Amino acid sequence: MSTKGYYGRMLEVDLTAMSSKVTMIPDEDIKKFIGGRGLGTKILFDRLKPGTDPLSPENILMFMSGPFSGLPIPSSSRTCVVTKSPRTSPLSPQFKSGSTVSYSNMGGFFGPELRFAGYDALLITGKAEKPVYIRIHNDRVTIEDAGEYWGMGTDSFDKTFHREVGEGRWESCYIGPAGENLVPMACIINTAARAAGRGGTGCVMGSKNLKAVVVKGNKMPNIARLENYNDLLEKVRQSFMKKDEGVMSWRYGGTTDALASSSRAGTQAVKNYSEGTFGEIEKIGTEANRKEIWKRDFACYACQLACKKSGYAKGAYNVQVHDSPEYETGTMLGANLLISDLNGLHRLIELADDLGIDIISVGNTTGFLMEAYERGDIDREFLDGIDLTWGNVEATIELMHKISKREGIGEPASKGVKELAGIIGKGSDQYAIHVKGHELAAWNIPVNSDSWAVCYATSNRGACHMNGGNARRQDSACLRDSLGACSFASSWYRGELQYQNFLKAITGLEWSDEEFNRAGERIFNLEKMFNYREGFRREDDFIPEKFFVNKFTFGEHAGAIVDRAKFQENMDSYYEGRGWHKDTSRPTDETLGRLGLSFTI
Repeated sequence: MSTKGYYGRMLEVDLTAMSSKVTMIPDEDIKKFIGGRGLGTKILFDRLKPGTDPLSPENILMFMSGPFSGLPIPSSSRTCVVTKSPRTSPLSPQFKSGSTVSYSNMGGFFGPELRFAGYDALLITGKAEKPVYIRIHNDRVTIEDAGEYWGMGTDSFDKTFHREVGEGRWESCYIGPAGENLVPMACIINTAARAAGRGGTGCVMGSKNLKAVVVKGNKMPNIARLENYNDLLEKVRQSFMKKDEGVMSWRYGGTTDALASSSRAGTQAVKNYSEGTFGEIEKIGTEANRKEIWKRDFACYACQLACKKSGYAKGAYNVQVHDSPEYETGTMLGANLLISDLNGLHRLIELADDLGIDIISVGNTTGFLMEAYERGDIDREFLDGIDLTWGNVEATIELMHKISKREGIGEPASKGVKELAGIIGKGSDQYAIHVKGHELAAWNIPVNSDSWAVCYATSNRGACHMNGGNARRQDSACLRDSLGACSFASSWYRGELQYQNFLKAITGLEWSDEEFNRAGERIFNLEKMFNYREGFRREDDFIPEKFFVNKFTFGEHAGAIVDRAKFQENMDSYYEGRGWHKDTSRPTDETLGRLGLSFTI
């Protein structure tokens, strides 16, 4: 009998054998790793041999829902896609294919529907001989031909596929041409705009000849303490229904509001991270979008915040906008490239989503090439004739198409800035903005560097802005990603409504604050040990050289730069606080034993 609130069932699909089966998840793993990101990492660690090629049939691709997903707990519909990353590599490789764990979190409706079908997890291995999709309707699982859909962009696929798949509310995840062409920075899309964007998840999915997964169900897990659960649920719903500043801000602007505030604070990625403030940010900010673009606010499953925005761009870039610009997309394809053309920005975001490309990585990579071009480290011939100047929307569109096809300059560019810097040379590695091969997101480092530098350097999937700048924040992020909870709503879950009280009511298991927090710490340390086993050491926990030598020249924070000695001091303190060896970054045996991770030694 599985823990209440869970089915304890994992659907395993082997695309080489074209078969499926259901396996049971041990209750001990549920208690220790919760679900989502944590449970996915435990399965990956247990089943995958060190050095496995991320694009081989042996790699595992998992869609992991948490115990909150599928229940009407506000802002808790997340799905974590867990796999071995095709994006990262250590500085001193021990394996030909050493890379980090990849966990990519997405909203939407897929995770809840997977739970409605009666599963806590979907695990996919193998490789189909030809393009296929997986169809799940409760206990009925089939592997269907997807040849007619191969080559479709995500927008046309979503419309065509759901028209043809049949009646009822089916939820799906799928890849675009970038994933089909094994672009390492390819992503997985859900509901046309929600994305498991980071860590090359779409590339892994494409390597398995898997175009899509579609699911529908009508089940619901049992709740252990239903009266307690309903009481908590009603109280948290009421807190979201209050039209306070927090709720209304999310509904009005979503993360787009951060475009202006981050630019004022000097924490925005501008001109390939050369600056922290964009002088034309208002042209692409919330008010401009409210006036010119947005027509509708929409929400993920059981969410009152409705932070996603849709509408229509106009003029030469007349496109339907499913969701944009968020802070990350607006910065990486806007401020970071000095693009302030609002309609052009929306066209770029729409194109990246349709091709199925991680917008953070493609925006970072484009900015790197723009800087290399401006410096004279590359010429127009290197770029296949593209005049890749700052602010150039058309050139960015052309480059994005080449990347999605891995054509010409698009072949090395598809692998990101670390690969490009190795080809270009000339010191270009100093302004290649990545950690472990994974490009940084839209939050710049020099202002508030004590937090942001540690955040990026220590992220277990390579550079990640959601990681947190200290151990407590990192462990909390692990817990949210494992429960299925959205970080945007975490401030509503305090006191009586804190996450562990919901988990107690759902499962019937007792969770002290100490036990709950230790679970987050356990998950983060397990990811670290996965990476350590793959060959990553302290030397890989770095930030790019540019942040130590480049000073901001514009805005209130002109002159901002990262102090190298202070960064090393902060890292030493971080390792010491974590209970990790400062010379290697490996958790000590004592730390691993305390966390119940002695099996990793």
